[in-house]
Amino acid sequence: MTEKNRLLFSRILALIGVIAISVFIFAIRDRAVEYKKYGYVGVFIISFMAYATVILPAPGVALIAAISTVMNPLWVGVVAGLGAAGGEMVGYAAGYSGRGLAEKAKMYERLVSLTNRFGLWVVFILAVIPNPIFDLAGAAAGTLKMRIVPFFLVCWAGETLKMLAFAYGGSRLLGLFN
Repeated sequence: MTEKNRLLFSRILALIGVIAISVFIFAIRDRAVEYKKYGYVGVFIISFMAYATVILPAPGVALIAAISTVMNPLWVGVVAGLGAAGGEMVGYAAGYSGRGLAEKAKMYERLVSLTNRFGLWVVFILAVIPNPIFDLAGAAAGTLKMRIVPFFLVCWAGETLKMLAFAYGGSRLLGLFN
């Protein structure tokens, strides 16, 4: 496959992913009221569990977007960011233990190299951007024995910005349909 075809294919996949997430969020919007009874503790737990799943995707951001229609998006984003950062510690711990998740994968090797070179900036940028490779970045940070407190704080800052975007976006977008 040529580079041009790969780029086109990845863009089509990204578009399909965005559409699928949007449809999923729209489909679960009515269930958000059910989650409200758990309050912000429930938001934390949902986010923690979604981000503690190493490699396997979980619909955490979709649930956060839906919950934000019935709860304050600011606090949903902050609490969800804290839960997500806590969940990301699973990938960090896997790397720190010396048993990397994908030690032979090219992407993992690249993330180790980037994290070694740019440190916390890689963690922050990958935490802000919704992507499936952050678990590998957390494992890379653990492998490099990055200090845990700075890792957690930078991860929390990035995850919180991302969660705030999903919370406010979900609140506004899904609010149009209520």
